[in-house]
Amino acid sequence: MDRDIAIYGAGFNPPGRHHREVVERLGRLYDEVIVAPWGPRPDKPMTSDVEPFHRAAMVDINFRDLPRCRVDLSDLEAGTFTRAYDLNQRFRAEDRPWHVVACSCVRGGQYDDSEIQRQWKRGWELWREARFVVFRRPGEDLDPADLPPIASVIEIDHEGTSLIIRSRVFHHQTIDHMVIPKVGAYIRRHGLYRGVAAPRQVRFRPDGLRCLIAADERNPESRKVASLIAPFVTDDPNLIVVIGGDGTMLRAIREHWRIRIPFYGINTGHLGFLLNDSREIDFLEQELVLYPMPLLWVEVESLEGEVKTALAFNDAWVERATGQAAWIRLSVNGREQIQQIVADGILVATAAGSTSYARAMGAMPLPLNTPALVLVGSNVLKPAHWKPAVLPLDSCVEVATLDPSKRPLQGFIDGVAQGEVRAMRTRVSNIAAVELAFLPMHDPAFKLAKIQFP
Repeated sequence: MDRDIAIYGAGFNPPGRHHREVVERLGRLYDEVIVAPWGPRPDKPMTSDVEPFHRAAMVDINFRDLPRCRVDLSDLEAGTFTRAYDLNQRFRAEDRPWHVVACSCVRGGQYDDSEIQRQWKRGWELWREARFVVFRRPGEDLDPADLPPIASVIEIDHEGTSLIIRSRVFHHQTIDHMVIPKVGAYIRRHGLYRGVAAPRQVRFRPDGLRCLIAADERNPESRKVASLIAPFVTDDPNLIVVIGGDGTMLRAIREHWRIRIPFYGINTGHLGFLLNDSREIDFLEQELVLYPMPLLWVEVESLEGEVKTALAFNDAWVERATGQAAWIRLSVNGREQIQQIVADGILVATAAGSTSYARAMGAMPLPLNTPALVLVGSNVLKPAHWKPAVLPLDSCVEVATLDPSKRPLQGFIDGVAQGEVRAMRTRVSNIAAVELAFLPMHDPAFKLAKIQFP
């Protein structure tokens, strides 16, 4: 395609106005700007001081509306750190990649003593052959003799670093001049960078309701409630209002999770475990309870060996595709746990999903913010008396067919059919999460008690 692409890799922990200004300026000069947050780096432990999904959310919020900008969260999702050399090799076949770096990375270059030359993978080769964009902050020294052979320089007006932002938050100082308002609001809402783990339940009051509506248009009651909220619809929402049942909520999450604002559900269906029972619009002026909820990252391997990925909020499962019972091998975190399960199927669910199909299969429903996964079998014949299991949240579960020709499996992700599969690997996503909002008097704990004690 022969395009000039600027690749901006950094911790963005959190992303500040200075990061945004760099991307704005690059967008005027290059065909595309790829913002790539680092995964874990052993030399920069602060990239791991908040949950990666919080970092992913803040990066999406900070750069979402910038022209020619694309956020690539693949390193965060995979928990890896792709070196600049490997990125250069990936993009150079079709485009001209430019690596965006700070002045500190090239300082000492004239003496063969820059960070790039000394520390980067194949740094000498990159220095001689790759293209670099060096951004200079106000008052920062940059000797032109230090620049690589192929380099350009851009000047930015905003001062600051992510380290300074974190320090100011920790010391209860304002950061309004260093981050955009939406990033600042996210940091405050989740209590990030306070020196303690972010809470699993937070309070939230919309600052002047601006909403996006996702309603079940087939339900007359949903249409009625939607008409009451219609005056608050805007192109810049701070709340996604879902009107319908749990299925409507799942569809809304699939379509809108990356907007990175809370979901507030109004139940016009049946149980509506993920929604509020009140159909009034009194939530407009009330403080809400937010539950940050991670999604599942699912890898589906087809019979031909092709691997595709998808996200699930509730669950992912495999089941027999014929009249014969399935033969399934179960592994957790790469270790085989059960060599052969003879059953109709196997399901992995989040705490939220434990109240749905998993419960119907015999699993114990969990409170919404429980940091665990549920593993349950359907009509298990072997091993005899095998019971549902609760696994740590960081578990990776793999189920694979032992006889794909005679006893094939079909896969489902949040109820969406995936066709016949050879294997399915499920873990919690590092980048995808949503915030479910509830009125204090409609706490999901009450619904959990209701389904356990009908």
